[in-house]
Amino acid sequence: MNEAVKAWAIARLNVRRLFRDRTGAFFVLVFPFLIILALGATFGGAATPTLGVVHADTPIATDLAERLDALDGLDVERSDDADGLRDAVERGAVDGGLIVPADHDATVGAGGTAQVTYLSRPSTSGAELRLTIAASVDQQGIELVAARFLVSEGLAGSLDEARAAARDAATRTPRVEVDAATAGSGTNVGFDQGAAQQLIAFMFLTSLSASSMLIETRRFGVSRRMLASPTRASTVLVGETLGRFAIVLLQGALIVVGTTVLFRVDWGNPLTTAIVILLFGLVGTGAAMLFGSVLRNAAQAGGLGVFVGLVLAALGGCMVPLELFPPAMERVAHVTPHAWAIGALTDALEGAGPVDVASDLAVLAGYAAALLVAATVLFRRTLTRGA
Repeated sequence: MNEAVKAWAIARLNVRRLFRDRTGAFFVLVFPFLIILALGATFGGAATPTLGVVHADTPIATDLAERLDALDGLDVERSDDADGLRDAVERGAVDGGLIVPADHDATVGAGGTAQVTYLSRPSTSGAELRLTIAASVDQQGIELVAARFLVSEGLAGSLDEARAAARDAATRTPRVEVDAATAGSGTNVGFDQGAAQQLIAFMFLTSLSASSMLIETRRFGVSRRMLASPTRASTVLVGETLGRFAIVLLQGALIVVGTTVLFRVDWGNPLTTAIVILLFGLVGTGAAMLFGSVLRNAAQAGGLGVFVGLVLAALGGCMVPLELFPPAMERVAHVTPHAWAIGALTDALEGAGPVDVASDLAVLAGYAAALLVAATVLFRRTLTRGA
């Protein structure tokens, strides 16, 4: 049999062995999409926040609720029960709650300072919603100050009449309009970024997990029997390497295709994305071959592989975006190949071509070459020693 055919046969066997294991198939086919769905739903920013409001049926309190209701990107739900609203905030049924006291209009009408209560959970969305509410409260407060001035100067007979005059004057006052735009708002940023991060994390985790099959092949004497046949050591080496590479590429392709179909992720420049996947696939292949050559049993490979994979994923920006890292930690992150791959993929999402991310690709190629050379030397030594 031709040596190339033998190498392909060894590679195909490795892929089939992965999918015979139901646990392995779950972590390759299902688990990455569950993580991407969770991250995209959390950080995607596509959902409209909901604010629960409790207020009396009085003019000023109602006006505040209507101001909030008129804001774009905010859903307002009226509630009659402050305790029920507090419970809804605690359960996450609404993103925040605003309680306007029953004596709000009377306090303001008497010239006092009324206080409203804002409720939220300790989250980023709750803090952002608080700023939105504060802006509306301040806007109404400016109108009330103007109305009180009109009443005090005898220019209006009542606070309601003065509020109407202040509101009419505000419509005729020259305004400065600010156009705000979010970079990348035309794309599904949350799912795109989360998918890119998890693509890198799971490609590496899957490759390290697949190293256990290499150890079992050696321990069960399969490698010795292959070498006892008219098969060269180099053929076994190439076949096992191709098997690891095929598994990593399959994981990457499934995530790219699956996220495109299920979550409509736009992977940007397809050529850049493909090159990053190929190079990082070689990085994962080299790491898997290295683990399979050094470790003694599959249990070690499983436990240590998951540990190393998660640590490198966390350091490399697969858990938290690199732009949130302190400067010192960002430099540490770039010791890992993950950070360079995520950087290239992030640029690819914005349409960057291979030339634009040439430095990232060069570093990934260097990692791949170093790991593959080291793995080749160690695995060949393991094969010959076992034979």
